Amino acid sequence: MATEADAPARRRLDPDERRAQILARAIEMFGERPYAAVSTAELAQRAGVARGLINHYFGNKRDLYLAVVRRMVTLPKPDHMVLPTGTDRERVDASVSWLLDIIGEHGSTWVKVTGHEGIGDDPEVQRILDEADDAAATRLLEMVGLGGSEHTAELQALVRAYGGLVKAAGREWITRGSLSREQVHGLLADMLLTLVTRSFRRIERQD
Repeated sequence: MATEADAPARRRLDPDERRAQILARAIEMFGERPYAAVSTAELAQRAGVARGLINHYFGNKRDLYLAVVRRMVTLPKPDHMVLPTGTDRERVDASVSWLLDIIGEHGSTWVKVTGHEGIGDDPEVQRILDEADDAAATRLLEMVGLGGSEHTAELQALVRAYGGLVKAAGREWITRGSLSREQVHGLLADMLLTLVTRSFRRIERQD
């Protein structure tokens, strides 16, 4: 069992830095164990803060978990990205690399959060994840060159369905280790290319 001697030395941080420090440790812990097994007392010790600061910055444990969920599914701002160009395959490969970079950065916490392994059937968690799925669908359509389509709603629905495969493949790579990143990339790129060259274009020809 950890003791006070094991806790990191505390130093004075401004509020934003302290909040970010606590959130980073929470991301680690919620990736390591189930929601119910995460103790705010242990989190405070790992973060090197008084337990009361967790309540001050985040409220209760559920509110802290919601902050973790938001962090896991927040996409980079559009002005921080360069949209890929080239052939359909080149755009698709760049888009899948972008997706896997996000998954790889957050690892097991991303898998647990997007797989509903946290609080369970929590409507606020579901709302955050639904909004994130919509935002990711919009971004992915932009990346493959279909951001201005007249059939955006239908194309977004197809991308959200594809998102289920992304999450399942992420679990095989990150949690189970049954597939390498390269194998997951090949799977997701092949499926996305099929969407772009066949399913998406079939919908756009419906007019």
